Amino acid sequence: MQDLSGTGGLTRRALLRGFTGCCLAASPLVTPITLASAPSDNRLVVIVLRGAMDGLDVLRPVGDPDYAALRPKLLSAAGAQPLDGFFELHENFAPLMPLWEQGQLGFAHAVSTPYRDKRSHFEGQDILEAGLPSVEGAGARDSGWLNRLAGLMPGASARTAFAVGRESDLILRGDAPSSSWYPQPSAGLSAQARRLAELVFDDDPLFSARAAQMFELAEEEAAAADRSQPQHLQVADYLAQQLQAETRLAAFSITGWDTHGGQVGALKKPMKELSETILRLQKSLGPVWDRTAVIAMTEFGRTARENGTGGTDHGTGGAMLMAGGAVRGGKVFGDWPGLGEAALYDRRDLMPTADVRALAAGAIRTLYGTSAGDLESTVFPGLDMAGAPQIVL
Repeated sequence: MQDLSGTGGLTRRALLRGFTGCCLAASPLVTPITLASAPSDNRLVVIVLRGAMDGLDVLRPVGDPDYAALRPKLLSAAGAQPLDGFFELHENFAPLMPLWEQGQLGFAHAVSTPYRDKRSHFEGQDILEAGLPSVEGAGARDSGWLNRLAGLMPGASARTAFAVGRESDLILRGDAPSSSWYPQPSAGLSAQARRLAELVFDDDPLFSARAAQMFELAEEEAAAADRSQPQHLQVADYLAQQLQAETRLAAFSITGWDTHGGQVGALKKPMKELSETILRLQKSLGPVWDRTAVIAMTEFGRTARENGTGGTDHGTGGAMLMAGGAVRGGKVFGDWPGLGEAALYDRRDLMPTADVRALAAGAIRTLYGTSAGDLESTVFPGLDMAGAPQIVL
């Protein structure tokens, strides 16, 4: 791969589940987030861009002679920021340009998972998060690649991994120890509800102690949360707190990338959320930002040609974004395949020339010293890392 720059009854169990659902899981945040801690100074944040981000619009290959003919309306409807003479960045990501100039923002183009042809969001996202060539067969959806990575890190405990949201994403689901947390929409548990819980748990020291810890955590997090902020900024603020403390691995999702029609308007919200989230992390992390790599991945790309409704349809090859003080920014990585009809996958999609798993694996090897053998056999079974670019410092 090249650097493309320049080219029923009330039981304790039921009540505990109810309090977890109503109090710890009654958050205004609708996007699940998962966190994991590890003994390292480096941090890895994975953002899953759900809906299939159009890499050809986000990172426009204006230097390709076939690009303008494929997307005349999209190209003329929104501007872009020049990057390197070949690629331009969509104008909605203009706030991120200072990071590019500082070498803390980069991209990889013409990348994908091994998923081909069916173009289903559900299957595509499962393959992305499972880190496998496919999700066919028993147990394929039981664990995600970030969970398997956490399982390789020494000293893992229930406090090592956190799932923040109503349920954890597949990417951090699995056998590695984990806990769950979900911020409350209000100040905390009512006095009556807490008293009821104390009465139910009173004769069981174990449950009583656990309940007290749960209530204390809920109240601390409720007091710390700023509900006046948009949800994605609440996510960034909470995540920054964890990354400044024990957390070393994190994953969460940003939705809204499925743009079959009216793409110019539809992309404004998710692009704004992604750019603001990255910039908020940079601000809130302070010096920790210098040891942080953020990678944003999507399940697949979109068609090379725009459709008749001002949008694009499900495709194959796409783009990956990376940010942070620990990344090799100011570059576009990848082997550009071209946009001529004969060069397209199935004569309709950008041809993938690299596996997103290989880029993630290369980052992990540098950040955490994980061996290539473990990455190719455990974290990403079946992966061949040969030729993967170095996207982190």
